Amino acid sequence: MIQIDPVDLTAQLIRCPSVTPNEAGAIKLLEDVLSQHGFHCTRISRGGVENLFARWGSSNKGPSFAFNGHTDVVPVGELGKWTFDPFGAEIENGFMYGRGAVDMKSAVAAFVAAAVDFVNETPPEGSVVITVTGDEEGDADHGTVAILDWMSEQGERIDHCLVGEPTCPDRLGEMIKVGRRGSMTAMIYAIGVQGHSAYPHRAKNP
Repeated sequence: MIQIDPVDLTAQLIRCPSVTPNEAGAIKLLEDVLSQHGFHCTRISRGGVENLFARWGSSNKGPSFAFNGHTDVVPVGELGKWTFDPFGAEIENGFMYGRGAVDMKSAVAAFVAAAVDFVNETPPEGSVVITVTGDEEGDADHGTVAILDWMSEQGERIDHCLVGEPTCPDRLGEMIKVGRRGSMTAMIYAIGVQGHSAYPHRAKNP
């Protein structure tokens, strides 16, 4: 089985000028790569944003482990201030330069390559899921939210999910953040009588 070179895949992704919400070929590239290696891919389009849900294996058998990432990037700003083409994926002194080189096309390429190797070399009893959004750097109304809505409608599930956002300050692997733990909204009512601190006997502190 031909392995995927994550460096080459990173370069291909960087060369897609996928400034939010433009897909610019990045989602299509991942869809093609994953489909060729046995992943069942579904494009989820909403609000002008393209997203990808790819599953290897059955959702009804064994545990399901997912990777989540995004291929959209922020605008390049003033192009004349760039030393390298922001969509050129040029390599100098062992570093690749371009929009998304760190956040987070390299991570997407790395876990796509790792997932393909894993399911080909040691096929799991469960399933491996890859979800990629094109709306992380924008309003994020039609990215992960759209994927989750689609999953709910289709009865798709995952047990655990790893997000490849860059979190390590200095060296690879030194930090893992636990996030996306949900949210809570509460209405709190405090009963009392307002007053002035000079006349505390006239007030009732809530």
